[in-house]
Amino acid sequence: MTIKVITTEDGSKSLFLPQMNETYHSKYGAWTESEHVFIKAGYQHINLPEIKILEIGFGTGLNVLLTWLQQLQDGKSIYFETLEKYPLKAEVTDQINAFSSLEVQQKFQAIHRAKWQQKVSLSEDFVLFKNQTDLTAYQTDTHFDLIYFDAFAPDKQPEMWTTAIFEKMYNCLSKGGVLVTYSAKGSVRRTMQAAGFRVERLPGPPHKREMLRAVKE
Repeated sequence: MTIKVITTEDGSKSLFLPQMNETYHSKYGAWTESEHVFIKAGYQHINLPEIKILEIGFGTGLNVLLTWLQQLQDGKSIYFETLEKYPLKAEVTDQINAFSSLEVQQKFQAIHRAKWQQKVSLSEDFVLFKNQTDLTAYQTDTHFDLIYFDAFAPDKQPEMWTTAIFEKMYNCLSKGGVLVTYSAKGSVRRTMQAAGFRVERLPGPPHKREMLRAVKE
């Protein structure tokens, strides 16, 4: 599969897949989009000293990086499990690692050096488990407080936006647990509701009017 590294409008890097005509992040800003959707609307919404996070779609590792940077500021204890069936090769992730801060570059490298299928302590209070699987095959006894749902768009990967998929994620959450995603399509909202979630529309990142946050009540 051909993968092209692109620079988004906020200066951060992302990837473009010509075969799917799809980017991993918004062309208007990879860092800006991920911070808005997953950190501000997700992570910062969870008022717990210890947070268990499940990410659907490790991708470039940007969401892990942003969560780690936020955790270093607030001192919470994080367990972060991320699913990815087809991890990117090092020659691709090395090209993405063009952050202006050397400290951030080193943290990004640490995330990608972490072995798959092992729990790795990135710092004293941040444990990362990179799980090489997809959600359809995933099994867990853990109940998470937060899900980052970062699959490709519904029109590009429709099999990931079904009622069965959202029911599975619903069952992975603790009571009161939250799921956030960049998508705001009406069909996605209705599918979430059919799976049992209470869903709210929130302002979206730049050039996107809305996003969705869903709660397991």
